[in-house]
Amino acid sequence: MSNTGKSETASAISDAIRAKRERKTGIADDIASLEASLLADIEAFDLDAAERQARREQSTSVGAGMSDPSLVFPEIVPDSAPHQPKEKPVVTPASEPELKIEGGSLLGQLRQQAEIRQRELHSAVAERTLVNELIDQALKRVFFYLHDFVQQLNIVKPAIPRDYPFLEHYLLNQLSWQEGFADYRTQSQSAGALVELVTFTYRLNGVGLPVIERHGPAIERFRTMLFDYGLPFDCKEFKNQRSYVERAEFLIRSEISVSARWRADFANGLLILETRNLERLGSAVYSIRPQLVDMPLLEEFGRLVIGQANRFREQVSRH
Repeated sequence: MSNTGKSETASAISDAIRAKRERKTGIADDIASLEASLLADIEAFDLDAAERQARREQSTSVGAGMSDPSLVFPEIVPDSAPHQPKEKPVVTPASEPELKIEGGSLLGQLRQQAEIRQRELHSAVAERTLVNELIDQALKRVFFYLHDFVQQLNIVKPAIPRDYPFLEHYLLNQLSWQEGFADYRTQSQSAGALVELVTFTYRLNGVGLPVIERHGPAIERFRTMLFDYGLPFDCKEFKNQRSYVERAEFLIRSEISVSARWRADFANGLLILETRNLERLGSAVYSIRPQLVDMPLLEEFGRLVIGQANRFREQVSRH
């Protein structure tokens, strides 16, 4: 074999070895990438949320709007009747106790004051536990009501007779229900696994607005306002010869995202209801004593959601 033939053979063998090594390297890189992806998925996986989602899908397949939420969410079924608040124990404010020694045995008096202090602390803990349980039960009732409520609305998809004033003479109206969702979150097991948050979100669709025009600095102010309200829009900008945006045309779609977050305020013994775009564009906050959360109150909230006459605001205090 000539030197040229030997050289070509050696080159071919070298190329084959190199290609094999590259394939091995590529396979190793693929395996490493797959392992990293699987580890990331495992770390991000929320078992509780996945179980709740599976139960929802199962209940939907059984019959839309007809599932019993106590079977879908057995771990947070509320008591059949609302808790009645017990007589609050008299609790001395948790300030530094004043040490009073007036004759007699010093040690004996210290023992007596220590016993009094222990009883006060025990009473405070008992009261806090009672209030936390009231909040937990109230949030469970809220979730079970809203879960059932939203299932029916997702089937009926009613018209919502509410006008949302929007700039000057513009209105977002002729709205109809599109889709809603209710969910909850609990504390960790170590913290007591009490329900601490119930979320209720839904989307309304209506008739679109005409094109709205803005000029100069008003363009960004208007864009920011639309983002704050969560209103979807398209913007067409018109620039001058120096590439400065002189005016813009906004086409706003009449799609309103509404949310109501029922949040536990364990420190103050209250429920905090934070709403966005519920009665009007923007936010509102209500503070509610957990003892008030019963079926009549939840029915008033339901009427508020679908735009019917209601007395919800009269029954709760508002910040």
